[in-house]
Amino acid sequence: MRVVVTRPEISAAKTAERLKRMEHDPVLLPLSNAMHHHQLAADALASPHSALIVTSAETLRALAEIGSDAGIDDRTTLFAVGEKTAAAARSAGFRNIHIGSGDGAGLADLIASKFDQPDLPLLYLAGKPRAGSLELRLEELGLPVRVAEIYEMIPVDYRPEEIDERLRAHPPHAVLLYSRENTLRFFEIAEQHAVSLPETAFLCISTRTADAVPAAFRPRVRVAESPDENALFALL
Repeated sequence: MRVVVTRPEISAAKTAERLKRMEHDPVLLPLSNAMHHHQLAADALASPHSALIVTSAETLRALAEIGSDAGIDDRTTLFAVGEKTAAAARSAGFRNIHIGSGDGAGLADLIASKFDQPDLPLLYLAGKPRAGSLELRLEELGLPVRVAEIYEMIPVDYRPEEIDERLRAHPPHAVLLYSRENTLRFFEIAEQHAVSLPETAFLCISTRTADAVPAAFRPRVRVAESPDENALFALL
């Protein structure tokens, strides 16, 4: 099966290897690349906080680049949105990790179960753009949170011949879609280059992601049972 991978390049390479082991034919089409804000991250970490919140492995890559200024030690409490992010946190040196079920609202509920009323604000090391459900839920629960946007995802542009090679000349059987923003960008490119994809399935990691698929393509949308790549692969 020819499968388009729309994740950023570093993550897409890992996904491609998994697809090859499953005897699929991965087609890399990264839709964004991360820009890290090192000084903003260092400044945020230097301010008092009760615990860190991380919802993406990209955050851990950004922290790795500021080295000792990250101030990571075994005592630092970190809340990770899911197992994949937690694994990246372990690799970065964190040990006191609490793992959520995969979405922002659920992570907020986990944090509330661990903290009654922290003396210091929680520090959410976030990216841009993002859904905003995590900080909204924390506010509803009365938990103080400070958001530091330490990276942002910059859209990738493609030349017509690159789109021809990846999408038009050999139309894919499936496209893996990982976020609302990721999905909007994919269909923006498809429309810009007049790519129709009449037989392609669109495999979405969540209902929020699926909601961003244009109405004309929704009959071919399938949604993962849980917001993680294992569940997404189960749709193949």
